Amino acid sequence: MSKAKDASRADSSIEEALRNLYRLQKIDSKIDEIQILKGELPMEVKDLEDELTGLKTRITKIEEDLGQVEGAIANRKNTIKESESLIKKYQKQQNNVKNNREYDALSKEIEMQKLEIQLNEKRIREAETDMAERQEQIDAAKKAIKDKEKNLKTKREELERIIEETDAEEKALLKKSKDQAAKIEDRLLQAYHRIRSTYRNGLAVVTVNRDACGGCYNAIPPQTQMEIRQHKKIIICEHCGRVLVDEVLEKAHA
Repeated sequence: MSKAKDASRADSSIEEALRNLYRLQKIDSKIDEIQILKGELPMEVKDLEDELTGLKTRITKIEEDLGQVEGAIANRKNTIKESESLIKKYQKQQNNVKNNREYDALSKEIEMQKLEIQLNEKRIREAETDMAERQEQIDAAKKAIKDKEKNLKTKREELERIIEETDAEEKALLKKSKDQAAKIEDRLLQAYHRIRSTYRNGLAVVTVNRDACGGCYNAIPPQTQMEIRQHKKIIICEHCGRVLVDEVLEKAHA
């Protein structure tokens, strides 16, 4: 008699475990529905925020580079002025030379300063072209920022609206999920979460519908279906690994 009672208690314990698992699955599925409603919006908002930060950082860097280029141009212009001043000085000295050797030496100095001017003028033109290109990059980045900020505003408003509409429900469901999970043995709960994480739809516990697994839709043999209805042990779909329950537990949850 004692063994029969123990067996009965064990069967009851398994049936209760299955019932609790199925209840948890229904709660978690409702939470999943809210997350689906939010869709990719949280990730899209985060990505746009990161892109805007990157663009603003890029503009700051380019503007710093522009400052350095402007400084280099100013230095080269000063060098040109110094060369022009030296040319005038050497030309004036040529008027007072005593021999051809001194004249030729001054002529070489003048020629070197002229080459120095040409080189600096070339470097200035290159720097000005570089500045124009960098300015175009800044303008393009600013335009991209404007477009992305507009897009971000739209997505934030949409996400905030969804959060406002679902926040209370989601918090209540999360509490229910936590409370329901506390009723389940740790080993079984860990298996439940592991199975849930395997599938995008988050279904770890499914019913048998039309003689098939409600998760992968593969046929369930009659013998297995009978064992599922008896609630004496936890039955796993041999195809997808989900926990299988029958319509009795489904109706009991409803």
